[in-house]
Amino acid sequence: MIEPRLHIEFNEATHYRDAMKRTSFEKMHCSIARSLEVIGDWWSPLIVRDLFLGVTRFDDLAEDLGISRNLLTRRLGALVENRIVRRVAYSEKPLRYEYHLTEAGRGLVPILAALTAWGDRWVASKEGKPILFVHTGCGKKISAQVVCSGCGEALHADNLKALPGPGGAAKAGTKVIARKLAAMR
Repeated sequence: MIEPRLHIEFNEATHYRDAMKRTSFEKMHCSIARSLEVIGDWWSPLIVRDLFLGVTRFDDLAEDLGISRNLLTRRLGALVENRIVRRVAYSEKPLRYEYHLTEAGRGLVPILAALTAWGDRWVASKEGKPILFVHTGCGKKISAQVVCSGCGEALHADNLKALPGPGGAAKAGTKVIARKLAAMR
């Protein structure tokens, strides 16, 4: 198990200053970087998790996550803008919304299940797994893993190789990687 080297107090970890700007990955020539541009802050994966688990109203999200209302408003706005989440009115007077995952948002659920499995293995709490996932097709509890779409074998760092893709290029975010991948052809 990996022991965290740096303990960050909750309030420090969630304090954002308006003057602080983070680097944008939007123009990086990398699918991981562009994905992180959309869902790479600390809160977005947790918001997606909660929405998947049925916590869909603003007040419930704020309570469950312990996130400030202004930060939750900004994160939900970004997730809506990036088409990960959609707003659905559930009350007209006063106007109130629920938040639901879009197809793109639902596409993140298996990734979060895999991240949960990684966390359960490498940074687990002493109390045990905080959530269990069940495959609705067979009813069995699962520990998510990434498998080969061709043969079904579980993928690991020692049985996975990268090759250049059709959109690969030596641009911001992939300059060195593009050269390495080109040499592997």
